[in-house]
Amino acid sequence: MSEFNTGSAAQHETIGIFGAKSASFSSKYHLTRRDKLKRLGQIAGIAKQFDIMRGLTPVKMRLMFEALGPTFVKVGQILSMRSEILPQSFCDELAKLRADADPMPYQTVLDTLEAEYKRPVREIFSSIDPTPLGSASLAQVHRATLISGEDVAVKVQRPGVRETMALDVSIMRSIAQTASKFVSSAQVVDLRGVVNELWDTFASETDFLVEARNLSEFKRFCDDYAYIDCPKPYNELCTEHVLVMDYVDGIPVENTQALQDAGYDLREIGTKLVDNYATQVLDAGFFHADPHPGNIIIAGGQIVLIDLGMTGRLNAQTRSVMREMIGAVAKQDSPGLADGLLRFAGTQADPEDYPALLADLDVIVKEYGTVGLADLDIAAFITSLTQMAQRHGIAVPSSVTTVARALVTLEGLLDEFIPDVNMIEIISQHIATDKAVDRVIRDETKALGIEGYQALHGLFGMLSESKVAARMLTRGQLKVNMELVGSTEPFQMLSDMVNRLTMALIVVGLFVGSSIVYFAGMKPVVFGIPVIGFLGYVIAFLLSLWIVFDIYRKGNPQKKR
Repeated sequence: MSEFNTGSAAQHETIGIFGAKSASFSSKYHLTRRDKLKRLGQIAGIAKQFDIMRGLTPVKMRLMFEALGPTFVKVGQILSMRSEILPQSFCDELAKLRADADPMPYQTVLDTLEAEYKRPVREIFSSIDPTPLGSASLAQVHRATLISGEDVAVKVQRPGVRETMALDVSIMRSIAQTASKFVSSAQVVDLRGVVNELWDTFASETDFLVEARNLSEFKRFCDDYAYIDCPKPYNELCTEHVLVMDYVDGIPVENTQALQDAGYDLREIGTKLVDNYATQVLDAGFFHADPHPGNIIIAGGQIVLIDLGMTGRLNAQTRSVMREMIGAVAKQDSPGLADGLLRFAGTQADPEDYPALLADLDVIVKEYGTVGLADLDIAAFITSLTQMAQRHGIAVPSSVTTVARALVTLEGLLDEFIPDVNMIEIISQHIATDKAVDRVIRDETKALGIEGYQALHGLFGMLSESKVAARMLTRGQLKVNMELVGSTEPFQMLSDMVNRLTMALIVVGLFVGSSIVYFAGMKPVVFGIPVIGFLGYVIAFLLSLWIVFDIYRKGNPQKKR
């Protein structure tokens, strides 16, 4: 059948109407010019159906994104955290987007499995439940039993969805790049950022081998914690379009009544979930990036996280900065918060107006730092901080925005199902009472080692350049171009001093010359003084008055106004 094979690569090596740069991407995912035009027609048809020319309400936009398919659902989820692009009412509505979809036919699931494994399904699975456990726009999950007897969940990607998403991403990226050439507004820059973020996550979310590796890595992380777990993948049965993992039989975290009936303490579940999430983000640097209620199951006294298609990673330096910034907000330390933002931006951080940056941070700190942790709106705080950073030209890393979006998702889960648990308070306590000192020291030592390595190379490079400069200097080949950057006021003062000194020398010269002419007794005379000498005295006197007046005027600020 294979709907995954749409022809030879040679047949599809075309340069699309959206620019030559998309040629390699088009050939990789078998995209043609006709494909792009057809998809554009579909998008235009759906847009017309929702009558976007008359405007979009938040609900209308959400419904339109759902109708447009998985790519636009993902775009909507990203935009829900970007209130600098859309009004807050739209962001709140887009946050409700879920990738639920109508189930695909059971026969399509079987055909896809056989196409992937190149052998009959019965040789691998003794049974597959025809009723799906869940059906999303990207994939569908069925419960099954392996020939060897293990109870598993089989995640099957919808045929053709990868090509559709590739089309959408390619079109959006090209449109954003083209628009940026003609419109230099901040909105276009932001939209390019959204598209680039979507572009970066596209390959990993449509390649189930990536999710299998994420499950294996997260399983190793869970080995250190008795109360947290994730399904084990069966890597030998995983492909780009099929994922096989342990089936988890438990209670969804959103079914609070069933959890209480089973004897679980909701507050304990919430506290352990948040504390472990803080460990994932701030200690391990590898975290589940989409902790919505559908991805959390309580089974056998454990919190089981499923669907690790979206994960995030933070390096040691970023984790250190995040700890400092959380502490800075708690202490209402605006300079500390500013230093954290500037460390995020790295060597490109150069705010034109640092006092204005501190003033804006003061407003944020006063608004959120004085609020009790139980009342802190983390979504509003992150949005304010991100918008402020953007105004000052500070680029916050995409990994940090991924953390922010995940925290907002987790906060929404707690507010709806476990309201007695305050996420920010638990994270703050985690930072304050973190006993993994050896891990922190190891991370800081690693970061220091990297910085020292870079500094050492820079030092050797500088010594090498100094050797060349010294050789040129001894040969008379060295030229120095010097530019003094700063205020022009010192140079203006120096210029005024030179001008006054020059005028004073001229006055002295006139007085001396006129006196020589006087004693020489030259004719004609005026008031007993030779005419030439008289004119010299007058000019010297007037210039002396001008010098005195100029000194007085420039020395008194009141006279400048």
